This record gives sequence, C-alpha cells and structure tokens, in this order.
Amino acid sequence: MLPLAHRRILITRTRTQGSDLATQLEALGAETILIPTIEIAPPEDLAVLNQILSNLTTFDWLILTSANAVEALAQHKIPPTLKIAAIGPATAKALQSRGIHADLVPPKYVAESLAEALLPHAPAARMLLLRAAVARDYLPEALTAAGAHITIAEAYRAVIPKESIAALKHLLADPTHHPHAITFTSASTATNLTELLHAASLTLPETIARASIGPITTRTLRELNLPPQIEAQEATIPSLVEALAAYFASL
Repeated sequence: MLPLAHRRILITRTRTQGSDLATQLEALGAETILIPTIEIAPPEDLAVLNQILSNLTTFDWLILTSANAVEALAQHKIPPTLKIAAIGPATAKALQSRGIHADLVPPKYVAESLAEALLPHAPAARMLLLRAAVARDYLPEALTAAGAHITIAEAYRAVIPKESIAALKHLLADPTHHPHAITFTSASTATNLTELLHAASLTLPETIARASIGPITTRTLRELNLPPQIEAQEATIPSLVEALAAYFASL
C-alpha cells in the first residue's frame, strides 16, 4: 500500500504552486484538497520596481528569497557581471527556467543561512534584494551590518484570496470529511489561514495534523498557537512530502 493511501491532505499554497505539491502527494496515494491561503499579486508600484531592475548594472549581487520574485525579471536582461544568490533549489530552478544561473545557494534554505553564505561577499558590495512586500528583515540587516549597501525592491505581494473563506466553511462543515493533515509552506500561508478562519468564524480542528516546511514557518505556527506535529528536514517540497509520509507511517 502507498504510504499516504486514504489520507486527505489540505494544501494552502497558491493554485499555481500547489499543483506541484499535490502531484508529489498523490504519487504516494494521498487525496489532496487545494484551498489557497495565499495569492501572488504585483507590487503596489510596478514602476518603481522596473526602474530599479532597469539599472541592474549598478549592483554586484542580486538576491532572491522566493521563486515568486523571479517573475519580476521577465522583461529585464541580467548583466554578465551580476552575481545571483537564490535562497534555495526552488528559486534556483525558477531562475534556471529563464536561463539564469544561480551563483550561490546556501546549504540551508532560510534567510539565516543565506546571510551567512553572503557575508564574505558583503563588505562594500552593492546588493539588490528582491522580495515580498512583507518579509523578515534579518537578511538585509545582517548584510548591512557586514558592510553591504542594500537596496530592497518589492517584487510581489502575498494577498489573501477571499474566495477561500467559503471553501474552508464547506470543507470543515462535516467532520467525516476533514483532512488528515494541512500543509504550510511559508509563514504567510499560516498567518493567512488564521485570518481566513477568523473571517469564517471557524477554528482549525485539533484532529488535523499540521505540517510545516521549515523552522521559520514552524515559529510562526507556534506564535499562532498552532504548533506543527510535522516539520520537513529541509525547507523543500520533496522533504515536506517525505515528512508527511514518515508521520503517517508511524501512526
């Protein structure tokens, strides 16, 4: 029997990104339910972003902390002298799909590890950080303290899809159809879920196992009083799928 056979798993990623996670879970026998708690939208001021990206030759490093930020580069040429840092393999893969090579990927796929990997390159370096409108400041603060000149550009916004309120109400109305687990692939998916549940006058049943992609998401879940029972060893989708399979195999 497949390790996730007869297990229903709720995916909270965007519709575009959720399909990849769903495919991997379904390959192990899971039934997947996609209710996005996050939706990717353009930045508030696209003109400002494009102005910055039209001057990439003025930077030594371009840093991307999400595959979502890669889309912002679509209409812009990467100078051959510009070094590229990606927070993890998914971001590096998104870059590669556009013919862009990532010069640096940290051993752990979190801001702390990326900052540590970039520290030797930081003194006097001109670094452009492409990130979401709302993001942690650890990375730019660490690099600035190390002597880098940081420019932060809002590449996208993570917004809450309001249509997910009705979908959550329908899903949680009948306990016999509740999912066995819910996945969180970023801190935003966790915080947005709590807002959606509040808007729907719902709480997340304790019978639904909570699966986190990594330590930053786990920290957010704990702050929301939703500590996860499952955490991926690496902050990647394949590792999250492995963690889910191992968890249910242990029951």
